[in-house]
Amino acid sequence: MTAVRQDAWSAEDDLILAEITLRHIREGSTQLAAFEEVGEKIGRTSAACGFRWNSCVRKSYEDAIGIAKGQRQKRSYLKKQPASRGAQVAGLILGDIEEDYSRSEGLSENSLSIDAVIRFLRQWKGTFQEAGRQLKMLERDLREKEEELSELRVENERLSREVNLAQSDYRVVNDDYKALIQIMDRARRLAFLNEEDEEKPRFKMDANGNLERIE
Repeated sequence: MTAVRQDAWSAEDDLILAEITLRHIREGSTQLAAFEEVGEKIGRTSAACGFRWNSCVRKSYEDAIGIAKGQRQKRSYLKKQPASRGAQVAGLILGDIEEDYSRSEGLSENSLSIDAVIRFLRQWKGTFQEAGRQLKMLERDLREKEEELSELRVENERLSREVNLAQSDYRVVNDDYKALIQIMDRARRLAFLNEEDEEKPRFKMDANGNLERIE
C-alpha cells in the first residue's frame, strides 16, 4: 500500500484552487490575491498555491481561463458604457455567458467531478445574478433620468407660458403708451390753436360807423 504524504494536494484542494483563481480572473483581480485567499481557506501558503496552480492545475483549466478572461473584458467594457447603452450591453453579456457555458461542457465531462460541476454551475449562477443586479441598476438610473426629463419639460412649459404672458403684457403697455402720446400731441396742438385765437384782435362798429377794437 502506497503511503499518502500529509502535505499532498487532494482533488478537493485542486478544485478550490481552480474555483477561486478563476473567480479572481473573471473579476479582474490578481492571481496573487487568489492564491492568498486559497491559502487561508485550505491552510497553505500563497506560494504553495501558486506553484500548484502553475505546475499542475492550470493546464486542466485552459478553456475556463479563456472564458474568465473574456468575461473580465466584458465586465470592464460594461463599466465604461453610458447608462443609455448599459442594458443592451448587459443583454449581450448574458447571451455570451450562455455560449461560453456551452463550450465548457466538454471540459466538465473530462476533468470535473459531480461536485465540481455543481460548483461550476454555482459560479455561473453568481455571474447571472451579478449581471441581473447591474441591469436593475441601469434600469433604475434610466427611470431617474426619465423622471428628471419629465420635470424639465414641465418647467419648460411653465416658463414658456410666463414668457408669452410677459410678451402679451408688453404689447398692451406699448399700445397704451402710443395712445397716450397721440392724446398728448393732440392736446398740445389744440392748446396752440387756442392761444392763436386769443391773440387775434376783435373789432366792433360804433354809432358813427367806425371800427372799434375790443380788448
